[in-house]
Amino acid sequence: MHDNLVVFKNKEIRRTIHNGEWWFSIIDVIEALTGNGRPRKYWNDLKKKLLLEGYEQLSEKIGQLKLQAGDGKFYATDCANTETMFRIIQSIPSPKAEPFKRWLAKVGYDRVQEIEDPELATKRTRALYLAKGYSEAWIEKRMRGIAVRAELTDEWQKRGVGKEPEYAILTAEISKAAFGLTPTEYKQLKGLERENLRDHMSDLELIFSMLGEAATSEIARKQDAQGFSENKGAARKGGRISGDAREKLETETGDKVVSPDNYLTESESLKRLSAKGKKGQHD
Repeated sequence: MHDNLVVFKNKEIRRTIHNGEWWFSIIDVIEALTGNGRPRKYWNDLKKKLLLEGYEQLSEKIGQLKLQAGDGKFYATDCANTETMFRIIQSIPSPKAEPFKRWLAKVGYDRVQEIEDPELATKRTRALYLAKGYSEAWIEKRMRGIAVRAELTDEWQKRGVGKEPEYAILTAEISKAAFGLTPTEYKQLKGLERENLRDHMSDLELIFSMLGEAATSEIARKQDAQGFSENKGAARKGGRISGDAREKLETETGDKVVSPDNYLTESESLKRLSAKGKKGQHD
């Protein structure tokens, strides 16, 4: 979980800041409201219906914004602001529509409050983790990890590294050196799809993730790494520092830090198994 993800009735909805306000992934909203297994097709059909009903400004009010997908990459995704999303929701028959509107009005307005008081974003993130059942100790590590990650990306930006996909490549270098797995491989190990990997890490996994990224920031500063290539070298070194520490701990304890265990609830796990079973029946 991070600030660009919000949750409505256990469904994660991606969002991003555009023109100073929150814009939400339309297919995520459709999936949350309808439970439809093919939200993209549902949205394509709905777009045609809205245009036939005379909503001619629809295309002008939909933004193709880059959002992170389940594979960790960023893709252009149909998004809308709160006002346009209200119009779309009116055309979706769902008993969740009214509570969703109230929820949307609140999370859409949150951005205004967060600009005035940035600490509110942190407080809301903590509250969201608590509501999902995470322990206070875990939340402390996760919040610190978010701060360490932000410091690292700020450092990359100052040192001439482009954003995506270069950030993803450097992150993969750190992860591979620290854990022996890229983030994509790590998610596969834990059985994750669209979920945020770090939201399903154990305390130790979070700690070693932080160590790798903090070490990378420090090395980049001390060596004055410039550009993608030099920062890639720093990323490998920082990840290796974490990897060496992890291996020493594993030797002392006899237990592996990297684990397929995650923070999925039992009900979510059952839903996942059920969905896979149904897919197998149709294949």
